Amino acid sequence: MKTRARLPRLIATGATLALALSLSACGDGNGGASADDGKIHILVYGDATNKIEKQIVDKFNETSDVKAVLDTIPGADYQKKLQTIISTPQAPDVFFNWGGGSIKPFVKADLLLPLDDFIKKNPELESKFLPSVFNNAVVDGKPYGIPMRGTQPVLLFHNKNVLKKAGVQPPKTWDELLNAVDALKDEGVTPIALGGGDVWPTQMWFQYLFDRIAGPELFAKAIEGDKSAWEAPESKKALKMIRELVDAGAFGKNYDSVKYTNGGSVALVAQGKAGFELMGSWYYSQQLTDHPDFAEKGLGYSAFPTVEGGKGDPKNVAGNTNNYYSVLKKTKHPEAVAKFLELMYSDEFVKAQLDVGNLTTTTNTDEFIETSATPEYSRFQYDLVANAPSFQLSWDQAYPQSAASDMHKAIQQFFNGQLDADGFIKAMQALPTE
Repeated sequence: MKTRARLPRLIATGATLALALSLSACGDGNGGASADDGKIHILVYGDATNKIEKQIVDKFNETSDVKAVLDTIPGADYQKKLQTIISTPQAPDVFFNWGGGSIKPFVKADLLLPLDDFIKKNPELESKFLPSVFNNAVVDGKPYGIPMRGTQPVLLFHNKNVLKKAGVQPPKTWDELLNAVDALKDEGVTPIALGGGDVWPTQMWFQYLFDRIAGPELFAKAIEGDKSAWEAPESKKALKMIRELVDAGAFGKNYDSVKYTNGGSVALVAQGKAGFELMGSWYYSQQLTDHPDFAEKGLGYSAFPTVEGGKGDPKNVAGNTNNYYSVLKKTKHPEAVAKFLELMYSDEFVKAQLDVGNLTTTTNTDEFIETSATPEYSRFQYDLVANAPSFQLSWDQAYPQSAASDMHKAIQQFFNGQLDADGFIKAMQALPTE
């Protein structure tokens, strides 16, 4: 799996025509949902996975009278350019997104087509996907996205040799994690590697601990605009436990000078200088690229620990549920679009994604896991997601992208002791939710 794509804040510009012409693509970048050229345009995030998306488009075009064209925008520019063209004649019929907060502004602007009618005609457009994943593209009770690509749950990775030397087992409970921190400190290693310089890895500790203590309902209230959720006793308890973990030296003292994105935190674990790292499932692939011997022999993984007395189900997971295809309301070819979306649960789609390391979230994925590049790892992830009552989308993707910068600032400042719990709560209450 590839490294998590970070989303820039949404920035609208006036260069609509220039941006439309800059679409680099398997297609020509012309036409769109309202500028009907007799085709459906599929806009995706430009990266290595595009070869699978082109394969599926070609498959669709073998039998469809209305042809599909795959358009791509390079990943670093994707969100900015999408924001610019989404309400213009150059808008695509179908576009790639992250669900959650990434599509809420488009729903509010009445740009997206609810998929109720598609699903009514073909219930498999919903039933063929794991519910915990499908539901993260539901906005105001209506589905606006069909899962595509693969899921990326956050896992607790570890160095097997470092843990063995310290007499530590992968922690199943929070108390076991605290004990492991002490044991690893005694061995002179940083207990938990953290790319705090990127901030978003720090966020992972918040989203998991809040879910374990409060369950998914508290964050669901917050994201719907109920600011009182952040003042709840469960919220304050989670902040207290985070503070205690930081103060115990779990992350060392220099975590803000370390980054995941330049391989710094990855190297700490691989080189035996740290015991654990909490990261998305793409971490396995990253270690395999940067430190192949370690990835094959010394890298372990487990689920996030349980918290005694917490309201959250221990089987809940957090992370990036999947990517999604959403449909523009003004598409001239809804029937063709519906047929295209059906391919997202086809055997060919599932096998092709597994071949490149993406773990699909279809109910038939289970049949093909043994054909993946890493069957044991794929099986662990799939079972984790399939059995999860709730899959919490990463906070900075569940919130509108206009909130990401201030959210990251509050998280970093609380972690560093520059904000107390009340200050963090006020900062989160000030975030826009739409």
